[in-house]
Amino acid sequence: MDGKFISFEGPDGAGKTSVMRQITADLKEQLGSDGVVYTREPGGNHIAEQIRDVLFDADNTDMDPRTEALLFAAARRQHLIADILPALQNGKVILCDRYVDSSIAYQGAGRGLGEENIWQINQFAIDGLMPELTIYLDIDSELGLQRIAQNRADEVNRLDEEKLSFHRKVRSAYQKLAQENPQRIVTIDASQPLDQVILQVQQAIHQRFSQLF
Repeated sequence: MDGKFISFEGPDGAGKTSVMRQITADLKEQLGSDGVVYTREPGGNHIAEQIRDVLFDADNTDMDPRTEALLFAAARRQHLIADILPALQNGKVILCDRYVDSSIAYQGAGRGLGEENIWQINQFAIDGLMPELTIYLDIDSELGLQRIAQNRADEVNRLDEEKLSFHRKVRSAYQKLAQENPQRIVTIDASQPLDQVILQVQQAIHQRFSQLF
């Protein structure tokens, strides 16, 4: 497959949406709009988006943690088959808002299901396909939640409303993943001004893929 697969990860409030919006625009200017695919998890297609609605419904507070983990993996499988693999086969650059690392951090660590258990569930879903590069936007949990409260209080979902201790577990798991996978994961300090974060993301992508940026 000739395409390039880049995922973006980070705790809630890290600013992934703002960063990805600019990176997507810059790459489309360089490669043309047909050469870049922006997508998200859970989601990306009509089946996975329906699963997303169930996962993030604020009324589903009684959802069992294992059910949650399995639904994320199911949405990921459909996303992979319907969106990611075809784009890679057509030589496109994929910018994906969250992938397996999110499940390991949120369900494995945050929900206490075990990082290895979540990894195994997702191996069945992804059949070994991982991003060539993962941009991890790191931010202190308290600052991230403050950003959510200030900037998107009307978009808070079921996971955003978890306690601070949950979000700290998530961040710790992300940091552990970054330490264990330095060949794939590049950590960016997301507490910096947005323009500085974007510049460092551009540099990280260029370092991995010299023809980009």
